Amino acid sequence: MKAVQVVGYDQPLRLTEVPTPEVTGPYDVIVRIGGAGVCRTDLHILEGQWAEKTGVALPYTIGHENAGWVHAIGSAVTNVTEGDKVIVHPLITCGLCRACRFGDDVHCEQSLFPGIDTAGGYAEYLKTSARSVVRIDDSLEPADVAALADAGLTAYHAAAKAARTLRPGDRCVVIGAGGLGHIGIQVLKALTPAELVVVDRNPDAVKLAVSIGADHSVVADGDHVQQVLDLTGGHGAEAVIDFVGEGGATRDGVRMLRRAGDYHVVGYGENIDVPTIDIISAEINFIGNLVGSYNDLCELMVLAAQGRVRLHTSKYPLDRFQDALDDLDAGRIRGRAILTP
Repeated sequence: MKAVQVVGYDQPLRLTEVPTPEVTGPYDVIVRIGGAGVCRTDLHILEGQWAEKTGVALPYTIGHENAGWVHAIGSAVTNVTEGDKVIVHPLITCGLCRACRFGDDVHCEQSLFPGIDTAGGYAEYLKTSARSVVRIDDSLEPADVAALADAGLTAYHAAAKAARTLRPGDRCVVIGAGGLGHIGIQVLKALTPAELVVVDRNPDAVKLAVSIGADHSVVADGDHVQQVLDLTGGHGAEAVIDFVGEGGATRDGVRMLRRAGDYHVVGYGENIDVPTIDIISAEINFIGNLVGSYNDLCELMVLAAQGRVRLHTSKYPLDRFQDALDDLDAGRIRGRAILTP
């Protein structure tokens, strides 16, 4: 089969022929890929940021946001059948460790992460497990929802976590209305009555945010922190969800936060530099967000089927993977880029 592989860090990806994965275990599921999301993490992988953390052997197939059709299943698989449309949770989990037993499968002690530390979905077929596939509604197409598998799931996880404490009259600032942020905005509108203030340096992203439900929008042009403070009566927001996490976003975001507020870190790339006395005197909380659980993905698919969460996508054939990565890196993608084998 055709697959796009990392052959070396700081080197271009390569489209090559590799063996098609086969069922070897009772809970294996082989998915024929209908859509694979192109994520900024893929750029970070190529830069070598994940090399030490994962220790993955090169070459390997990249791609961790995947959806398609069930192609083959192991003898013990009962939750899907061949031909089913599915979205693939980004982790392959054991189901037996302490975290999995608590339903916190994101922190499975034996997890594999296709596209990060094992073969991913920039390919025609992907091998995963029965614990990782979620059937999707007939109204949904794999290429239209693929990026919900990780970008959407991460945004859902953070937004749902914030929504648990947001009350009517509260404000939530969303930093970044791009690939993750535009999903998070929709999830917040579906789950919470809080006013949403969206901050982005790109005027087109700000316009998109307003069109999908943002109550207030602010272009990050140097005066944005004061504009947010003005919108919140000078107090700041009860919650800030930072989908950027670099380029000074954390410095500005902390200044937008109310006393006893929650700062949800999603995007990454820089350090948070806050004096500890400021943290304790204002009792602010910093909350990390990785990716959501299997159940989070099931819930997100309900919102997608209801039309309450929609992805804005740009689709590319698999052999144009470099164009997709270049467009993402240059900021030319509004929403998410999707490869379609």
